[in-house]
Amino acid sequence: MRLIDYLSVPYRLEAETAELADGTWVRRVGYPELPGCVVESAVVEDALSQLERKRIEIITHMVGEGRPPPVPRPPLRDCDPAWVAKKVGVSPKLVALIDRDEATIVPEQPTNC
Repeated sequence: MRLIDYLSVPYRLEAETAELADGTWVRRVGYPELPGCVVESAVVEDALSQLERKRIEIITHMVGEGRPPPVPRPPLRDCDPAWVAKKVGVSPKLVALIDRDEATIVPEQPTNC
């Protein structure tokens, strides 16, 4: 599979509102099928945007290291990972790799959201 194929895999989304120890509330969203892909934010829209950015960064990093990401279901055919990456603020370097559909990439560390 190519990087663009891995980025087109639909993952199951889990979301919840949780109270933290200090009494504040956050929206926690994640893709449990993709290791380490969970974020929290006070605003659900921000959490979803951060989650998509993290998903792209994790998958790109895994592919760059030669480790295939989980593929629980086939990639979507009508998907534009480069557009999604641009919308959620992924680094221009990664967007360019996705646009070129590079198979070999230099890994970037996922951001801590």
